[in-house]
Amino acid sequence: MFIQVCLYFYCKCLWRCLKFVVRKLTGRCELQRICYNTKPGAARTMKIEASLKGSKSKRLQTSVSVHPDAIEKTIDDIMELKKINPDINPQLGVSLQACLLQIVGYRNLIVEVEKLRREPYDSENLQHEEMLLKLWKCLKPNSPLKARISKQWCEIGFQGDDPKTDFRGMGLLGLYNLVYFAEWDTEVAQQVLSDSLHPKYREVTKKEISQFSKVEWEKKKFDKAIGYSFAIVGINITDLAYNLLVSGALKTHFYNVAPEAPTLTHFQQTFCYLMHEFHKFWIEEDPLDIMEFNRVREKFHKRILKQLQNPEMALCPHFAASESLINM
Repeated sequence: MFIQVCLYFYCKCLWRCLKFVVRKLTGRCELQRICYNTKPGAARTMKIEASLKGSKSKRLQTSVSVHPDAIEKTIDDIMELKKINPDINPQLGVSLQACLLQIVGYRNLIVEVEKLRREPYDSENLQHEEMLLKLWKCLKPNSPLKARISKQWCEIGFQGDDPKTDFRGMGLLGLYNLVYFAEWDTEVAQQVLSDSLHPKYREVTKKEISQFSKVEWEKKKFDKAIGYSFAIVGINITDLAYNLLVSGALKTHFYNVAPEAPTLTHFQQTFCYLMHEFHKFWIEEDPLDIMEFNRVREKFHKRILKQLQNPEMALCPHFAASESLINM
């Protein structure tokens, strides 16, 4: 432990000395070098964020958590602290402002998403009820809902007569995402719902049959559909998107697609993309039955995480519906 601590401080001191030498040689501080040598997007913003957080100056460390209205003043403070003349380096201020808007915006988005996740569905709240009914109308426009509490909810993938019980895990966030998907990407949402209700039945290989006992096979032989409960999966994918956001994995995507602060709309668009991609991935995986859902979800999660390790990655750069799904 003592050796590790010594090594840490040695490397830290060495790094600070190296930065000092480079500044003297180039005449530019680290922030200038990043802005001038790295193209806009996640690569630049993440380097700026790391530089500010790792600074020995408290003013620079706290600059990543200021209020959006204070960003311009924060830029002025940074320029003053680093002894940078804004008249000679006008582009630096613009670049730093764009990066700080993204950094601060990401933090604020987490707060906004967390607030929705923590707010429970309230059947006494008229706005909540209206959103739930909108979900039905968008997904089943030609099938009127006969009653607020009805078995019909199972047709769009809820577990029982009253959907409110299914929102417990993700709160209003799950409903917000499902409604956004159904309202703004209606054609694909309806197609995915249709696929989940009318699943393709797969051929079971002799190898798979040999892996089951006679009793297990009798239990499974009538359940080889690859369908799933649309609404429940939507809430589950909301959980996946939430964890990607909170862990910071979505910084790569948002810093590449949001020119300034990422918003709730960006998060909901990402959810739609994940629903598209998970649907295709589920079909590609060709699971034996719904009991394999957790395995498929975890494999899908790892695939998305791997994609997001690429600093140039943008999951849905222009957010267009996956046309391939419509023709699937």
